[in-house]
Amino acid sequence: MKIEKEAEEILQKFSKVLENIPDLEETHYMVDNVNLTREDCAEDKDPEKIMQNTNVDEDGNLIVEKGKWVK
Repeated sequence: MKIEKEAEEILQKFSKVLENIPDLEETHYMVDNVNLTREDCAEDKDPEKIMQNTNVDEDGNLIVEKGKWVK
């Protein structure tokens, strides 16, 4: 098949190109902080601070803009 012949040619050309790549030594990280982690802890939440930027009606319901993608 034509596709198989073309694929074989591509692989052969690719193999020849790979032969020209020089062997290099392994690279290493230059800094010690490769896998730093932090303690997983929850922060205190302040509902009053969160609600400062919201619009609330007289019944205490949030007033939000309807999504533009909703019909």
